[in-house]
Amino acid sequence: MPRPIRATIDLGALKHNLAVARQHADQGVAGPARLFAVIKANAYGHGMLPVAQALAGLTDGFALLDLSEAAKLREAGIREPILLLEGFFQPEDLEAVAELGIIPAVHRLEQLEAIEAAGLPVKLPVFIKFNTGMHRLGFTAQTWPAAQAFLARSRAIGPVTYMTHFAEADGARGVDWQLERFRAWTAGWQGEVSLANSAALLRHKEAVQGWARPGILLYGGSPFAEVSAEELGLKPVMTLESEILAVQDVAPGERVGYGGIFEATRPSRIGIVACGYADGYPRHAPPGTPILVDGRPTVTAGRVSMDMLFCDLTDLPQAGVGSPVTLWGKGMPADAVAAAAGTISYELFCALAPRVPVRWIGN
Repeated sequence: MPRPIRATIDLGALKHNLAVARQHADQGVAGPARLFAVIKANAYGHGMLPVAQALAGLTDGFALLDLSEAAKLREAGIREPILLLEGFFQPEDLEAVAELGIIPAVHRLEQLEAIEAAGLPVKLPVFIKFNTGMHRLGFTAQTWPAAQAFLARSRAIGPVTYMTHFAEADGARGVDWQLERFRAWTAGWQGEVSLANSAALLRHKEAVQGWARPGILLYGGSPFAEVSAEELGLKPVMTLESEILAVQDVAPGERVGYGGIFEATRPSRIGIVACGYADGYPRHAPPGTPILVDGRPTVTAGRVSMDMLFCDLTDLPQAGVGSPVTLWGKGMPADAVAAAAGTISYELFCALAPRVPVRWIGN
C-alpha cells in the first residue's frame, strides 16, 4: 500500500472560479475585459498542463514565466495567446518566441533593442511593463522616454499593450496612486492595457479593463486577509489529505515532538498524521493550526516533522488509526491554515512536494 497522502485537484472547481473571474471582468469600466489565466509556478502547484487543458476554450489566454513552458502548451494543442510575464531572457529566445506566437512582456530598453536586431519574420507584439510603484520590473518615469522614442521609430515591434502590477490592491492604499502614474505615462499612446490581478479584479473596477490577470482566485484562494474565499464565491481546487498513522496517550505535563513546543495540559490523545514539511506542509505552522479529522475540526499539537505532524484528538473520541485527515481544501480553507502559519495560501499550493501523489478530477 502506498503512503496515505494525496492531493486532489478539482478541475470543476477551477472552472467555477474562472467563471467568477469572468463575472467581474464583464463589469470592466470600458466594457468586458479579457482574461489571462495565470498558470506560472506549475499553475500554483496544481499542474500546468491539466489546468491549461481544463481552461482551454474558457479563458482568453494564459500567462506564465518560462518559454519552455509555453512551448509545452503549444505542443499540447493550446492555441490561446500566451504571455511571458517576465519576458524573454536571452536574445536567442526570440526566434522561438516568434515561431510559437508568444507575447513577451518588455521591461527594459535592451529588450526592445534585441527585438529590433533579431530580424524576425514578423512584427512581434509586446506588453510594455511599467514600474508604477511595485519596484520589481518595468519602465519608470526616467527610463520610459527613451523607450517611447524607440517604439516610435521601430519597424520590428507589433501591437503594443501597456501593463503594470499592483502592489497593494489587497490593502488600504489600493490602486489609484499607481493608476495615476500609469495614465500619465501612457497619455496619448494607442494600445490596450493589462492592469488587474486577482485582488484588483475583485475589488477595484476602475482597474478592470483590457486584459485582467487572475491568479490565486482561480485556485480558490482569497487575495484578502479579511475576506474568505467562500465569501467571494470561490471553491477550493486543491485538497491535501492523509490519515492518522498512530495515536499516543499523553499525560498532563508531557511534551510532544521536536523541541517540546506543545505541552499537554490535560490527559490527551495525540494523533500522528502522515504529512510533514517534506510533503509541503509548512514547518513553521505552530501548534493550534487548524486541521480536519474525520470531518471534524481540531488543531495541530507540536512541531511539524519531515514526514509527520501531530494533531489533538482528545475531543474526537471516534478518531483513531486510519481516520481521514484534511490538511487543507474542502472543509478546511487553505487560507485559514496559511494564516495560522503566518503565510499565504499561494505558498502552501506552490510548496506541494513532488512526492505527493496528485489526481485530477472533474474535467
